[in-house]
Amino acid sequence: MTELTDRQKREVEYHVGHAKENQKILDRPFDWDIVENPRRRWWNAHWQMYTYLLACDLRNKNVLVVGCGFGDDALRVARLGANVCAFDLSPESLGIAKALAVREGLNIDFREMPAEKLQYPDSHFDIILARDIFHHVDIPPAMDEVVRVAKPGALLVVNEIYSHSVTDKIRRSALVEKLVYPAMLRFIYGSNKPYITEDERKLTETDLQIIRKPLRRPEFFRYFNFIVTRLLPDRVGAFAKLDQLLLRVLGPVGFLVAGRVLFSARINK
Repeated sequence: MTELTDRQKREVEYHVGHAKENQKILDRPFDWDIVENPRRRWWNAHWQMYTYLLACDLRNKNVLVVGCGFGDDALRVARLGANVCAFDLSPESLGIAKALAVREGLNIDFREMPAEKLQYPDSHFDIILARDIFHHVDIPPAMDEVVRVAKPGALLVVNEIYSHSVTDKIRRSALVEKLVYPAMLRFIYGSNKPYITEDERKLTETDLQIIRKPLRRPEFFRYFNFIVTRLLPDRVGAFAKLDQLLLRVLGPVGFLVAGRVLFSARINK
């Protein structure tokens, strides 16, 4: 593998412990509900992403899962009939992903590499899925690589944490950082030690512009998480439903207060 940057090394080191803490995943049945349950959760970005993917007919499509982690998306997309390649920077995370794929009888090409320097050939993938990964990487070179390995007109599906730069300034203010955030940590995340690495940063509107520059007009675009994940936990369905309704009411100004973005668009090459 190519020489890692200091940031990438810190990510790898963090995920050694993260993988150890999550080895119990291998002892539990894999959750296929999001691709099999006909009752869809319209208020949840993850479920809406799969509602979109289910309509894409992934059978025999070459699909790349960017930053696959423990392999959840790779397994689900493979279950839907796609030819799946998936990569991650963490060998420990990939170890769990590979074990799950073997257990579930799925043939997935897992590889260890950074998003900024991919080992795949040019113009190879029909669909590229990037969920919760762009906020961990150097976006311009990562997008250059995404465009390179995508077929002309390939579909890019992005599901990412997001904060407008103005909203992020409020979040990073001394009052919120020292008083509000520590008090809300367990309530929002269900733990005093949420899955947040040292170098990750939520996408801003500027980051979105970089990601969308080589893309055509979005086929699907929606914001999520106005209040949930900030003041209320998203694990409570009633909160998440109300949150999504509020964002729909806000309409064109929703981008100022949203905390997550989900969209898909064709790559223009």
